[in-house]
Amino acid sequence: MSAIADFLTGPWEHLFMQRAFAVAVMCGIVSGVIGAHVVLRGMAFIGDAVSHSVFPGVAIAFVFQFNLVLGGAIAGLLTALAVAVFSQNRRLKEDSVIGVFFAAAFGLGIVILSTAPGYSGSLESFLFGQILGISDGDVATVAVMGLLLLLVAAAIHKELVTVSLDRETAKAAGLPVFALDIVLYALVTVTVVISLQAVGNILVLALLITPAACARLLTDRIGTMMVLAPGIGAGSAVVGLYLSYAYNLAAGGLIVLVVTAVFILCWLLAPRHGLLVARRGRRSPAAESSQPGDPGPRPTPERVPLEESATS
Repeated sequence: MSAIADFLTGPWEHLFMQRAFAVAVMCGIVSGVIGAHVVLRGMAFIGDAVSHSVFPGVAIAFVFQFNLVLGGAIAGLLTALAVAVFSQNRRLKEDSVIGVFFAAAFGLGIVILSTAPGYSGSLESFLFGQILGISDGDVATVAVMGLLLLLVAAAIHKELVTVSLDRETAKAAGLPVFALDIVLYALVTVTVVISLQAVGNILVLALLITPAACARLLTDRIGTMMVLAPGIGAGSAVVGLYLSYAYNLAAGGLIVLVVTAVFILCWLLAPRHGLLVARRGRRSPAAESSQPGDPGPRPTPERVPLEESATS
């Protein structure tokens, strides 16, 4: 028992671990909420594009010696705005436009960094995360920005869901679809930027998408999904940090591996939509219990569409 107690309380004896837990939980919650909208929209690629589009902003900030996070945020928002504008041409699908600007932004970042000798080591924390080295100021920044993101997401939740489920109906209802697109892209961008210190540029997509994907497997109700996704994100971040402290391994990578393990478990064991549950349902001899004159077993209820559950 003492070993378990030491494992649970040991990290909290260090101030740097307390900061890491605070930022990890906040990033997990915010990423879960915003990621749920991304998964509903079917635009997971935008998370990857934004996480890489901040790269030229960080490169410029590094070359001219100003705040890396601010530079990344500006570049990400500009790229998100460009994607929103160019996606209005329905001749091109949204993922095609994202792919164009994703590649262009990353290429621009490489060109800019090539002008600064000895840059690779200085940007290691940006690429792979440095959650154990954050300051009190970083914790405060994540807290303030995270709260603002959650407030904005809550204020326009219904509108975002409506656009995600039926874009044409949203337009017919008079919703400002283009403006909502820009707001969602901006929410994703800021979420990615504040999560960079937790898992880094390369792994940030997992924190944004995987908890929401887990929640999508576990429920058909949007409200429940908005609760499950941040819970899974925050819980996985905490477990990953504990394992990082216990085994002296990279915190960002372990957080991603933990949330990926949760996704695999959900994919296999989700109560209604898990692979093993579905197979067991197909093998059940439902007809054996029917009696003469009995109309037969009741059909298995179909999955409630997400569109219907949104209004229930």
